[in-house]
Amino acid sequence: MLRNGLEPWHLLIVAIVVIVMFGSKKLPDTARSLGRSMRILKSEAKALKEEGAAHPAAGDPAGPAAPPVSPSAPEATDGRGR
Repeated sequence: MLRNGLEPWHLLIVAIVVIVMFGSKKLPDTARSLGRSMRILKSEAKALKEEGAAHPAAGDPAGPAAPPVSPSAPEATDGRGR
């Protein structure tokens, strides 16, 4: 049915509708806010990548081994399930 999907004149109509709805005074502020949000998102994603590289996953063979677990006697409980 729609072969080309989104054509340039579709984008023009969307831009005109956005300008009419929000007004030309609010658009620069909105664009500035969006830019700041994108910068924050990029920096947070970069920080998560660096943090992930600094702390390898537990299943990673290059990571530190977990200490062995020794069998012990069952702990006494006071009957309240703690």
